Amino acid sequence: MRIKTDKKSNLLTNLPSFFTTCNTLRDKRTEKFSFCMAGVANRLPLLYEGWRFLFLAVVAQLVEPSVVVRVVASSSLVDRPITPFSKARGMLILFRMRRTSLFLCFFLLCSTVSSNGWAEVFVPQSREQIRLSFAPLVKKVTPAVVNIYTQKKVQQRVSPFFNDPFFSQFFGGALAPGLTRERMEHALGSGVIVREDGLVVTSRHVIAGADEIRVVLSDRREFDAEVVLTDDKADLAVLRLESTKGGNFPFLDLRDSDDAEIGDLVLAIGNPFGVGQTVTSGIISAVAHKAVGAGDLGYFIQTDAAINPGNSGGALVTMDGKLIGINAAIFSRDGGNMGIGFAVPSNMVRVLMGAAKQGKSRMMHPWMGLDGQEVSQDIAVSLGLNRPMGFLVKSAHPSSPAAKAGIKAGDVIVSVGGKTIEDPEAFRYRIAALSIGAKAELEVVSRGKTRTVTLDLIAPPEDPSRRETVVKGRNPASGATLANVSPAVVEELGLPSDPREGVVVTEVKPGSVAARIGLVPGDIVAAVNGQEIVNVREAINAFAAKPSHWKLTIRRGNHEITMMLGG
Repeated sequence: MRIKTDKKSNLLTNLPSFFTTCNTLRDKRTEKFSFCMAGVANRLPLLYEGWRFLFLAVVAQLVEPSVVVRVVASSSLVDRPITPFSKARGMLILFRMRRTSLFLCFFLLCSTVSSNGWAEVFVPQSREQIRLSFAPLVKKVTPAVVNIYTQKKVQQRVSPFFNDPFFSQFFGGALAPGLTRERMEHALGSGVIVREDGLVVTSRHVIAGADEIRVVLSDRREFDAEVVLTDDKADLAVLRLESTKGGNFPFLDLRDSDDAEIGDLVLAIGNPFGVGQTVTSGIISAVAHKAVGAGDLGYFIQTDAAINPGNSGGALVTMDGKLIGINAAIFSRDGGNMGIGFAVPSNMVRVLMGAAKQGKSRMMHPWMGLDGQEVSQDIAVSLGLNRPMGFLVKSAHPSSPAAKAGIKAGDVIVSVGGKTIEDPEAFRYRIAALSIGAKAELEVVSRGKTRTVTLDLIAPPEDPSRRETVVKGRNPASGATLANVSPAVVEELGLPSDPREGVVVTEVKPGSVAARIGLVPGDIVAAVNGQEIVNVREAINAFAAKPSHWKLTIRRGNHEITMMLGG
């Protein structure tokens, strides 16, 4: 750009032309524009040094500050480095200018600031700007999200009198013959196709106890489905569509859920309330949050995308069209959406798919044999930690890989595979997301020193042998099946604690004495008539006695129950 001037002409004659050119070039804001401004500065008839600095002030409103710096550096406005003295001298000359010229320049500066401030706010100028939406993403991912309909047969009492405990006790808690009727109970949920051959992942509670499972695709095709694999801990299930004839189904790729960050945009897709496939949008509100009543995983992705009953098993999708979670649960006071929904991370789905590929029918997670607790502020200070974090080991099973690797009570596990461990839930999730047979690298803080431990991940062993036995005779446990406690039994029953020894109830026959007194699977028989029970043989001998009364001590979760019963 070149501006022709005459040394005798007044600067104000050229200013309109100069500002018109600047307005034309303002939106470019490129390096080329910077040097163009420098050329303009060199060719203006700047008679006084004060005008030079005024020109820089005007340019400051036309371009970004970084560009102004480049203008100063690349122009020959000042033949020598700009010093505080030269600035002062220029300003002194500027104030000596005529009042009219100063007022006009000030007006130009104000008008430039005003126009520049409004330039950032604009009305959409094209159809493309108006039509910004999630529609292309929704069209891409919804074919892989399915509706799941289940039904199962249930027995229902005909007479309401048998709902009363007084009448029901005559039938031992069982349904009276001839006074019941069979009815079909229906349920609905959602699922996601994760493989081209028709492999579907959903929430386990969606298909729990179902006699028939029907899957409906977005194009209204319907298929019967069979359960391939379930994971009670993560509340997940894998289904396979029947009569698929080679597959070729639309499916979603899995995204690494460890990449999820708070604030990421997501879409939740499912079939809420049976109204049909619905899409809601939101953000990831939190990660590694505990969802009450949604399995034992204790590690979920939280979102404010609307999730309602029927969305369970549906997809939580990122903006690149990949699956980052399986919708699992909501926090609600009245059953409706309150902006707090939870999804099982996709990395857990990946492990489940690997187990299904290996032909397993039940998911088994690696066994660490560790019992621990959360690190509080006081504990963190006493252990020399910078902040409360990690999994504080309270005890280690002697046969566990952790104990063999030297991990003991008092140690704090602060990371698994390079992923920071904030609390016990995060530790259990990181281990559960690994496969049996792999290796785990743990960072352990012991007595103020940090060390790295590598150990093999193994399946929970059945040691000692379970020796399942049904209790018979006239005693409080008659009708209950007892087994020796082992890591495999603890994993199978999902016991909240990891007892080293004892006897556990694995099954209770309906209508039996054990059912009437309230024994349930998972109860630990701690003592009978004051005698501590260590194994099944001791329990059977204790129940074979004929005392005048029975004193039964049961551990249920973290509670201990004592029952006094007649002989």
